[in-house]
Amino acid sequence: MARVFSLSMHPTRFSRDLRALQVPQLFLKNLPENLFRLSYGAGRSYISVTIMATTLQPQCSKSASHFFSTKPSNEVLEIWRNADAVCFDVDSTVCLHEGIDELADFCGAGKAVSEWTNKAMSGSVPFEEALAARLSLFSPSLSQLQDFLEKRPPRLSPGIAELINKLKASNTDVYLISGGFRQMIKPVALQLGIPGENIFANQLVFGSSGEFLGFDITEFTSRSGGKAVAVQHIRKVHGYKSLIMIGDGATDLEARMPGGADLFICYGGVLLREAVAAKADWVVLSFEDLSNALK
Repeated sequence: MARVFSLSMHPTRFSRDLRALQVPQLFLKNLPENLFRLSYGAGRSYISVTIMATTLQPQCSKSASHFFSTKPSNEVLEIWRNADAVCFDVDSTVCLHEGIDELADFCGAGKAVSEWTNKAMSGSVPFEEALAARLSLFSPSLSQLQDFLEKRPPRLSPGIAELINKLKASNTDVYLISGGFRQMIKPVALQLGIPGENIFANQLVFGSSGEFLGFDITEFTSRSGGKAVAVQHIRKVHGYKSLIMIGDGATDLEARMPGGADLFICYGGVLLREAVAAKADWVVLSFEDLSNALK
């Protein structure tokens, strides 16, 4: 069965971005027939890439099925279809990139920061330690942040806007919960029609001259376990009977706990972290799968 992956890559970082796409790599290294189609649009900042894996299903089933399940149980489907609220991670889930890595790259420290990001998302170091270490590598100023937001607008994952519209149409509340920064997530929320009060994220702090001072340590997501605490807070305040967390990292998985998320759905459409996927209730490689399951 053929499967198509549609991706967006920055032309100056093509090889790095391609290596980061662990999901296609997982399939491609076992596939004899693959077709890459690249299209360069005039004046575009990013390359549109389509990967067609013509023999995906039979090739990936032997290796991939041992560590995650892409077929939900009836119980999981029932909870998904009747959830009162759905919380989304932002980086490498709602968006195609890791926000802090993109900002660091813009400021000239991309490689060093991305290595710390991988450590943070795998759960190998405390999140607050990784966040402080990454920011210390490039200390972005307010003017750099504003320039970044203007020149590199957010790139949404395929199908996320349609999924969120479907959820809102069924009166399911939608939240964005991120270890990233509020200043960078607000434009995403605005684009998706998610109210600002439904954003739980970190806040960069600047001085009177726009110099970088640090981040707000009072935010839920500024420390390890913060997403879980944010989800528990949301559920308690609103009295939701059922709530779901969707993301790609260990910090998202942590949100599935008593008083928190009932389900954790691992989204592997950008990065597939095998250790996280192995513990998920459901693994999806496309938001279209989640949209179709709502029918």
